Amino acid sequence: MKLTGIHHLTAVSADAPGNVAFYTRTLGMRLVKKTVNQDDVSAYHFFYADGKASPGSDLTFFDFRTQPGKPGNNSISRTGLRVAGSASLEYWRKRLTEAGVKAGEIVERDRRLTLDFEDPEGQRLSLIDDGGEGEAHPWEKSPVPAEHQIRGLGPITITVPNILTTKVVLENVMFMKKVREYPHPEDGKDIVHVYEMGWGGSAAELHVAVRPNLPRAHPGAGSVHHVAFRIPDADYDVWAHRLKDVGMPNSGPVDRFYFRSLYFREPNGILFEIATDGPGFAADEPMDKLGEKLALPPFLEGQRKEIEAGLQPV
Repeated sequence: MKLTGIHHLTAVSADAPGNVAFYTRTLGMRLVKKTVNQDDVSAYHFFYADGKASPGSDLTFFDFRTQPGKPGNNSISRTGLRVAGSASLEYWRKRLTEAGVKAGEIVERDRRLTLDFEDPEGQRLSLIDDGGEGEAHPWEKSPVPAEHQIRGLGPITITVPNILTTKVVLENVMFMKKVREYPHPEDGKDIVHVYEMGWGGSAAELHVAVRPNLPRAHPGAGSVHHVAFRIPDADYDVWAHRLKDVGMPNSGPVDRFYFRSLYFREPNGILFEIATDGPGFAADEPMDKLGEKLALPPFLEGQRKEIEAGLQPV
């Protein structure tokens, strides 16, 4: 019974057309599912991933009509996107600069080469050299060469004012293991604690930045809604029972059709999700046609006409 890594991360955009353009054209990710927020069908839910829509490669966005968010404490503060090798980071630094994207220098952080940048709405992202570990599934139609494409998610960084209660949940409820720590890149007096899931590695790490003097974050465009952690399909009921048995307030079982979920908040208010690897995004579309039209799970299909009327064309 283990979390096996990062499943997906869901952020917030207030510019649906711009979001699709940036993540597919500039970052070269594949739009593998164009659907709606199942709890608010007036909003799109975009899923960007690798060529096979693999679990652990999904960066997703809710299209909410909202004001820009403000980064800070009690939030998911940075999203790692994995690439293979220093040559890929050099490629990306040049590509992002030429596209007018706000990007930093390539630096070594926590023993890995890293390139920080922001999307047009201020989403805080990092390209991480993962050393080529694990499988890669390039998208053949990407504008980015296969060897430089984004391979998946991780690590993910959260920022909290105090780690004590979060530590209890990560270690005693979620079975994560602290493996090391490093100074925060923006203030060396603050510490980032690295927690590992499953077999570990950059695709299976949660970094917990402890920043007691940072103001609280405000949600909005450019902020992150939640992070999801991977489990095998067969472990879903076990995890549902575990959250109940330890008294962790949670959503109870939620069937998202493409995967099954459990939602809860860690003690600093950050929304976590536990999600199954399957059934996957090919459950209702052929793999070679993913993301080409609005996909609705069966329980929303009867509302298609009304839903489509409420969405702006993308």
